[in-house]
Amino acid sequence: MHARTIVLAVALCLSGAAAQACTLRLAPEAWPPYIFINPQGKLSGLDYELVQAIMREAGCALQLATELPSLRRQLLFRQGQLDLMLAASDTPERRAYARFSTAYRTETVGLFTSPDNLARFRGLASFEAIQARGVSLLAPRAGWYGEHYQQAIAGLDAAARRSTFGSFEQGVLMFKAGRGQLIMGDAAAVRHEAHRLGVALAALPFVPFRAPVHLMLNAASTTPLQLERINAAIARLEQDGTLAAIRARYGVR
Repeated sequence: MHARTIVLAVALCLSGAAAQACTLRLAPEAWPPYIFINPQGKLSGLDYELVQAIMREAGCALQLATELPSLRRQLLFRQGQLDLMLAASDTPERRAYARFSTAYRTETVGLFTSPDNLARFRGLASFEAIQARGVSLLAPRAGWYGEHYQQAIAGLDAAARRSTFGSFEQGVLMFKAGRGQLIMGDAAAVRHEAHRLGVALAALPFVPFRAPVHLMLNAASTTPLQLERINAAIARLEQDGTLAAIRARYGVR
């Protein structure tokens, strides 16, 4: 599945006689297995199912709109022309222009190798060990994968032991072609592409990074009340097991 950028419009209907309906404009970038177009041509994926459930519980309607390039999407969010983004990390810098929901899932970065090499590499427990052993690593060109990886980049590059890829499809194909002995990335995304492409992978015990992700609401174009309603919906769906069941279908916590 080639990555596509998808824009969604989310209509959030506030309940109560005094409440007024509003529209939360959402522009998530396609990223299997979180957001993608399935073989039937319909929007699908883990984050899509999760946000559907959350918005429905909060009294929302989810509607597909037009496509939008990734850089344009980010710019419009900063300008207040988009209201909602998915799978966001809560950072001090972003809090200058956004507010965050409670976490709705966990993002896990994984390290993978071929099943034949798992016994050989399963003892690797740090990027320092990877560098010391002279193991070659394939890693995404962009994104945050933890402080330990960030600190190891210079050394890995100096030893010419790191190659980067732009998409997980490209990364898995590079791994298949023998361009690296390990491949790193969002664990669910790597597994999804490997399964789709028929490439056997085995996960190392070492997990480089794990952190909660949130819905990010634009501070200028949304209200604290909307955030309260969304947080309440997340809490109810966590309590009754709805979100856990969706995540479990995709092998994500």
